[in-house]
Amino acid sequence: MPNENAPPVRRRSTNLAQGVVDALTRRILLGQLTPGEKLPSESTIVLEHGVSRTVVREAISKLQASGLVETRHGIGTFVLAQHARQGLRLHVDTVASVRNMLELRLGLEVQAVALAALRRTDVQLAHMRQALDDYQASLASNDSCVEEDKRFHQLIAEATGNMFFSEIMQHLGTAMIPRTQVKADERGGADFAKLGQLASLEHEAIFNALQRQDPDAARAAMVLHLTNSRDRFSGE
Repeated sequence: MPNENAPPVRRRSTNLAQGVVDALTRRILLGQLTPGEKLPSESTIVLEHGVSRTVVREAISKLQASGLVETRHGIGTFVLAQHARQGLRLHVDTVASVRNMLELRLGLEVQAVALAALRRTDVQLAHMRQALDDYQASLASNDSCVEEDKRFHQLIAEATGNMFFSEIMQHLGTAMIPRTQVKADERGGADFAKLGQLASLEHEAIFNALQRQDPDAARAAMVLHLTNSRDRFSGE
């Protein structure tokens, strides 16, 4: 009889470790733990998550295996820079590559936003609202709003509750919002300020659908946004 109880204990330990992995991965992907930054100490993670040191060590091993962190013996565990991680390396610097990127995003983000509409929390929605407010502020001051744009889409991926969406969006990095990387002689008459204003209206439609927790409307709003972005930029 004692042997029958052993497997559930192991499964419970594994589940606890995965919970710690997911929590730390989210913090890394959202930039709350930045490249080169040291992870909280083992004892801090134990207290934060209410788990044993064995569970924490198992979680750190999983993070190492995924390429998110590295452990320096006698010093601690540190977040790896994105370029040091294994993952996608996409170069977006021509109009054709922008179109290709937006087609990729259509395949990825339409599903992500539908899941996010069903699963997002009020806190996540508030973070999205702040990203859009920051986007508007950058537009008003003629600053680049690429980081705010990227953050909004990354937060949608996070709200799916599926870390794979978050991870692939993180790997895309600034290539996800490629408009300012296109060479000047290929931009034609593209007015980035105007494009940013139009994108802002589309972001609001996406946000409203997420707020209502309407996956169909969210999906349609994302399709419209990414399709319009592709067509506006290519001048079609």
